[in-house]
Amino acid sequence: MTAQRSILMLSVGLAVFYVWLRGGFIGIGTTAAAAQLPTLQPGWEKATFAMGCFWSAEADFDKLPGVKFTTSGYTGGRLPNPSYEQVARGATGHAEAVEVGFDPAIVSYEEVLDYFWHHIDPFVAHRQFCDVGQQYRPEIFVHSEAQRAAAEASRARVAMRFTEPIVVPISRARIFYPADESHQDYYIKHPVQYRYYRWRCGRDERLRQIWGPEAATSEGARRPGSWLEELLAQRLPAPRSLDRS
Repeated sequence: MTAQRSILMLSVGLAVFYVWLRGGFIGIGTTAAAAQLPTLQPGWEKATFAMGCFWSAEADFDKLPGVKFTTSGYTGGRLPNPSYEQVARGATGHAEAVEVGFDPAIVSYEEVLDYFWHHIDPFVAHRQFCDVGQQYRPEIFVHSEAQRAAAEASRARVAMRFTEPIVVPISRARIFYPADESHQDYYIKHPVQYRYYRWRCGRDERLRQIWGPEAATSEGARRPGSWLEELLAQRLPAPRSLDRS
């Protein structure tokens, strides 16, 4: 085998490995049927959030005690039953989102909201971290007037901490379309690719810039309500937010 051919084969192998590492083969050879939404058991409630890539939204909320299930999907747009490819092109109006089923006897909706804030960049309206476009916008979708009131109060408390405007909208929940099975529990099914994606995207680094020691990163879940309790008890001076170019 000539040196040139060896170099070519190595280059092709590295290119294939890079595509695999970025998740480029996810969904190939599988059906595109949407996942089934889990059943909401008596006493459970649901919350719906858009917070950038839904792979990370699931991975983060699965760490929160009291969460019973998470489902990746799409909501907030115009097209019925959209595909991943359609949403990714940004023309459907949908956002990648996560539906969270939780037991309010273990974790309150206010604590779920607190957890949400610590996993997003609240200063950008049409992107999250490395993912750019309205399909990656942060948004809170409420299922009742009680949830709306709680979400608005939560957003106001977050706004007290920063000088930069909080641009996360609160909207009425609309039809939630589950993504296909290849995107459910992605971080479990493809741990190497997911860790690479999260690192390359700079998600945890940005969260640390915004929230400092309270940052919720892939290294471990923060205790819900910790800064909220501190703020209500002490009304600490608001830290300066960081500019984002």
